[in-house]
Amino acid sequence: MTENEISKIVVDKCYQIHIALGPGLLESVYEEILYHELKKENLKVERQKVLPVFWDKIKLELGFRADLIIENKVILELKSVAKIEPVHPKQLLTYLKITNLKLGLLINFNEALIKNGITRIVNSL
Repeated sequence: MTENEISKIVVDKCYQIHIALGPGLLESVYEEILYHELKKENLKVERQKVLPVFWDKIKLELGFRADLIIENKVILELKSVAKIEPVHPKQLLTYLKITNLKLGLLINFNEALIKNGITRIVNSL
């Protein structure tokens, strides 16, 4: 399955969740439901996976925690905030570079229309 095929499934699931629940819930609620929905699609989904950062040949366990990683190909960074700040897309791009993955989706469920809350971030795709 390609990154784009995975992202289509994710966007569809986010749309269904947003239609059913709307904006305004905690990020953790959307994360739990999206995790459940993606698992129902028989996708390999890792939740809150701690990923190390390597610096000067040293493995630093103080890396970051990815919200969701799907099929070891796509990182999802979920938000439920009034406004996506400029640092959020940059943060996801850094995650992509550290993991050497090519596609990330920044998803803000706190939008009136979920399509306005989804941003694709690419790393050499």
